[in-house]
Amino acid sequence: MINNLNILLPEIFLTLSIFSILMLGVFIKNSFNLIFNLSSIVIIITIAIILNRPNFEEKIFLDSFIRDAFSNFFKILILISSLFVLNTSKHYIIDMKLDKFEYPVIILLSILGMFFMVSSNDIIIFYLGLELQSLSLYILASIDRDNLKSSESGIKYFVLSALSSGLLLYGCSLLYGFTGSTNFDLISNELNKENTGAVFAMVFILVGLAFKVSAVPFHMWTPDVYEGAPTSITSYFAVVPKVAGLAVLIKFMFIPFSNILLEWQTIIIFISIASMILGAVAAIGQKNIKRLLAYSSIGHVGYALAGVATGKISGYESAIVYISIYVIMNIGIFSCLYLLKKDGVYKENISDLSGVSKKNPLLAIAFLIILFSLAGIPPLGGFFAKFYVFTAVLEQKMYTLAIIGLLTTVISAFYYLKIIKTIYFDDSAFTFDIVKNKKAQVSIFISCGILLTFFLYPSALNELVDSLFIN
Repeated sequence: MINNLNILLPEIFLTLSIFSILMLGVFIKNSFNLIFNLSSIVIIITIAIILNRPNFEEKIFLDSFIRDAFSNFFKILILISSLFVLNTSKHYIIDMKLDKFEYPVIILLSILGMFFMVSSNDIIIFYLGLELQSLSLYILASIDRDNLKSSESGIKYFVLSALSSGLLLYGCSLLYGFTGSTNFDLISNELNKENTGAVFAMVFILVGLAFKVSAVPFHMWTPDVYEGAPTSITSYFAVVPKVAGLAVLIKFMFIPFSNILLEWQTIIIFISIASMILGAVAAIGQKNIKRLLAYSSIGHVGYALAGVATGKISGYESAIVYISIYVIMNIGIFSCLYLLKKDGVYKENISDLSGVSKKNPLLAIAFLIILFSLAGIPPLGGFFAKFYVFTAVLEQKMYTLAIIGLLTTVISAFYYLKIIKTIYFDDSAFTFDIVKNKKAQVSIFISCGILLTFFLYPSALNELVDSLFIN
């Protein structure tokens, strides 16, 4: 019993902390700053708890919950990215009058849901975690109730996500019906290409998972929600749920669906190609930065899925390296957006960046580094992310996937370079206000520093990810 509690320690601590913080928020007036700071402390302590635990595999609750190196890595990535997203956006949250004590509590609840998702070894535990995360994200998307766009984005996300959850749950119920188990390991033993019903179930589950990572053709919600939601929420959507979603996708492909590789590989290849193409082409005509970043994130998910499509451990590892570097780039780019304020209004249009290099050269350099990295230009971190994925794809002789990926990389470079051209060569539109957001500035510095120096020791992240698949 004590050992079981030890395995669940991060989840138990997080749950008790959420209850305690929520009670404080209810009974203490104007408690946003206190709750916000306590939430950040809770995240830091949870990171310390996970780092202090061994990485060997342990299962509890009839093997339905697993603690191993894979789940520990993704939990730490979720926590670190959440910590950065929360703290860089605090100034923005207060400015936009979103400083309600419920805000950080809902973030913590979504993190708890993601914890159960990445540690699940059973369909039921996975689905409970997914719904806890999804319910929190519904609220976050429409948290700015006085803003019509925010409310609209929340409704769109809720309706479409409910549909995808229904399809996913239908797939899960079919999988249980045709294999006789909800446990991933037992499903893997029962699943084979002759089990047509279970293969059919796999398609529905993939639909639900593709929606959660906003892969084409289940991306419909992404541009509208990214544009309509407050920027602080958009940055959270763009980073943290993507990490959890990819972790679960890899877990499903690696354990329960490992024996029907050829059946799901074709689907993942199609989704990957479609996401890369749409992400590259649809972003070209965008005028709103957040909407452009939505299509950009769809494209990046496509590249990560290309690694998953190989069906090999080297491909899964390249996808994990890709999503890790993607997190760094997106934290940096959204931190830059928190500094684009004029007359009390945060600017979101690409045209507003005209001539920023003349008025704020440091911010312009940060944009340059991060956008070049997003475009995959060497020797920045984004280049290595794509390099590892395409290497894994080419090792499996999937030449068509690699060629399409490289072509879409070239196309997508156009709209990143278009923003750089606006920053450096267009006439200055106006001078932005001086925003005293030290945390965002530190975040930009860290993000740019990692992306610039990644080439000095690129194998460090690879070596860490290699250990995730060794029991």
